[in-house]
Amino acid sequence: MFSGIVEEIGTVARARPGHLAVQARQVLEGTSLGDSLNVNGACLTVSALAPGGFSVDIMEETAGRTSLGALRPGSKVNLERAVKAEGRLGGHLVQGHVDATGKVASATPRARSRLLRIAGPPEVMRYVVEKGFIAVDGVSLTVVGRDARSFTVSLVGFTLEHTTLGQRRPGDGVNLEADIMAKYVEQYTNPQKGLTYDFLAQHGFAARR
Repeated sequence: MFSGIVEEIGTVARARPGHLAVQARQVLEGTSLGDSLNVNGACLTVSALAPGGFSVDIMEETAGRTSLGALRPGSKVNLERAVKAEGRLGGHLVQGHVDATGKVASATPRARSRLLRIAGPPEVMRYVVEKGFIAVDGVSLTVVGRDARSFTVSLVGFTLEHTTLGQRRPGDGVNLEADIMAKYVEQYTNPQKGLTYDFLAQHGFAARR
């Protein structure tokens, strides 16, 4: 589980189908083989460690749902270690289970921030509410507004400087993860679905059968 508070920006060293090597420093502290790291919003398992970097394997499901396949050597990525149970939750509960990709529709500078409008697919937009949470490339953000096909988020100076979102331009793809609480509400209020074991397993709260 993650908080959506990016710890550092890493640099892709190698990228090939099913594999990614990333140069990093801060997230290596306390990280061991088999640990989970959030890379641009996707929860990935560390398969190798080296001085100044780590490697992860990318499963077919992850490749099909995220923009990780578009990364190339030199690409910048948002990185976060899993939160500790005794730590502060500065953002919101981010699982690193990307729902789908969206696309930056516009980036509008403001006096002290930048307004980013992101077009999202229906399977994500159904969970997006004004003033609610959403994770964009692993960054916990508050929704400023929404319409049927897109939503807006406001990026403050710190976010622009310390995450890759400051580099995003119209047309860029981003990984989206809706707030898990919205999914639970839908399950509880839908008498035809209910809260099932399969739903819990899909979202990492139970072992897959």
